[in-house]
Amino acid sequence: MRSLRQNVQQLEARGAEPVIIREECEVDETLSTKTLLGRSEWVGLPSLGTYLKARVDSGANTSSLSAAEITRFERDGEDWVRFKLALNDDDVAVESQRDEWVEAPIVRRVRILQASGEESRPVISLLMTLGPIRENVEFTLNDRSHLEYPVLLGRRFLMDIAVIDVADTYLHDRPEFPGGEPADQAAEDEAVDEDDTEE
Repeated sequence: MRSLRQNVQQLEARGAEPVIIREECEVDETLSTKTLLGRSEWVGLPSLGTYLKARVDSGANTSSLSAAEITRFERDGEDWVRFKLALNDDDVAVESQRDEWVEAPIVRRVRILQASGEESRPVISLLMTLGPIRENVEFTLNDRSHLEYPVLLGRRFLMDIAVIDVADTYLHDRPEFPGGEPADQAAEDEAVDEDDTEE
């Protein structure tokens, strides 16, 4: 303490202003290469010709797409699946695509453990857009029509390309598809997400 007082007295005697040195935190440059997402976002599925609302959830491993009438079949010796989007009346989508059949090869299967037992779900790969992101994403197929969001985006999608701001929603515009509503009219559809609790 005595040494500190002597230093202060010497500075005052010289009339010099004390120099304040501030320590700065290191900035992680990897964050600047990732896309910031809100906890809810619009996704585009070009091969299905529609946009859908998605819940961004780092707690889920694999992404999920709401599907109904899921039928497995074989094509040229490979396992394929045929399904329709499982949407309720409140889900926002391109209307003409609601009841269309979708066919895709099965890339793998996942086992889901639930209270009712173990379930095997097919996984397909679809091109998905979200803001500046354009990626092939693996989706499990299961009926999510009882939930608020027909799409769930999990860790496998987020890894290395995105981070989540859980305090915000819809940071990116809704994509546009033929027969769908313009992106600038999405605010009305976003406003209905008052209580966006999920699973």
